Amino acid sequence: MTDVKKGSFSALLPLLIFVLLFVGTGAISGDFSNMPLNVAIIIASAIALGMNRKEKLSTKIDIFTKGAGHPNIMLLAVIFILAGAFAETARGMGAVESTVNMGLTFIPSNLLMVGLFIVGCFISLSMGTSMGTVAALAPIGIGIAEQTGIPMALAMGTVIGGAMFGDNLSMISDTTIAAVRTQQTKMSDKFKTNFLIVLPAVIVTAIILWFVTSGNNAEVLGNYSYDFIKVVPYVAVLLAALLGVNVLIVLLGGTIFAGVIGLIDGSYTLSGFIKAVSQGVINMEDLAIVAILIGGMIGIIQHNGGIQWLLNFVTSKIKTKKGAEFGIAGLVSVTDLATANNTISIIITGPLAKNIADEYQIDPRKSASILDIFSSSWQGLVPYGGQMLVASGLAAISPISILPYSYYPIAILLCGIIAILIGFPRFKRNKTEKEKAA
Repeated sequence: MTDVKKGSFSALLPLLIFVLLFVGTGAISGDFSNMPLNVAIIIASAIALGMNRKEKLSTKIDIFTKGAGHPNIMLLAVIFILAGAFAETARGMGAVESTVNMGLTFIPSNLLMVGLFIVGCFISLSMGTSMGTVAALAPIGIGIAEQTGIPMALAMGTVIGGAMFGDNLSMISDTTIAAVRTQQTKMSDKFKTNFLIVLPAVIVTAIILWFVTSGNNAEVLGNYSYDFIKVVPYVAVLLAALLGVNVLIVLLGGTIFAGVIGLIDGSYTLSGFIKAVSQGVINMEDLAIVAILIGGMIGIIQHNGGIQWLLNFVTSKIKTKKGAEFGIAGLVSVTDLATANNTISIIITGPLAKNIADEYQIDPRKSASILDIFSSSWQGLVPYGGQMLVASGLAAISPISILPYSYYPIAILLCGIIAILIGFPRFKRNKTEKEKAA
């Protein structure tokens, strides 16, 4: 128990090796496909199981499997599979081409990415899940990229950016709920504070997207022709998401709906529909396995004291109120980098962040916002995070290629840093807070 409380830097070795294998090999060779994610995580997992020789292998395997089988990890794997099934089924019946051409009919090609980003913000804010937003919008982004010449990585970066907006702000987002509860503040108060901090990021991202695509020459197949009935599956999925329907039901229902339309208009035979669903599942099986192995590796790292070491390291550097705010930001950042899950990172660091906030008189609205902003920012940037894996898997590109186009996650990271540096926003203390201070 003492070792775990104290923490251990060496416990982070599997994570460091995983990142070095995946990122390092790609950087050296110039091709990130040279080190597949599944191979890198298998090697890192094997190293994790080989550490801590004081414990039996059977005990470590038990810890690994419990981490791999965590409810959040299992849900992520199922979302991967259903997202693949929906994307492939919709693609097979012509939904992507019709949706893109319909969009180009009403929206200038140089505003498609801006529109996609704004829609993503709206959807994620309404449904409260970045994963569901990515799963719903990625196929549309892929279609736009394929038919307009816009880089696929830019389209996926735009989808992820819109998804992280709602993950950070939505009233029903699990990350927001975790941040508010651990800091003991009101949801509406946290929303107002958080929104003020990230609003410039939304504006800047929209301007950047307009600028980088303004010279794009659209070459759309079908001469802007579209069949609205083929667009309906996407509309249905987005409406269901807006109404707060569970993401699993949304994706499963969307798959069935797209298949039924395909059967009616002749795009599918029954066997063709089944094969499309199967192919979509197969396309995402690899990512589901990677997510499960990452969960197991993180379980070992946490058990061996790696996460605790990160917490101890960051808190030891705090000296001032501004330093305390940066300390909270650093805590949740390094934890998210280690766990690749912004909700879990807030749950882990939230209680400690609350202690720091109380000691240095940081308004709980600000500490909750810092937790949510920084965890959401890094979650939209880590190449082994669920959002990146879904988007890159559906688009068949490397998650590393999306990073240069992750404008919104980078923008909210910078906005969070600036907000701490300039002490924004400034709060008026209420009567109760003044009495406590006195």
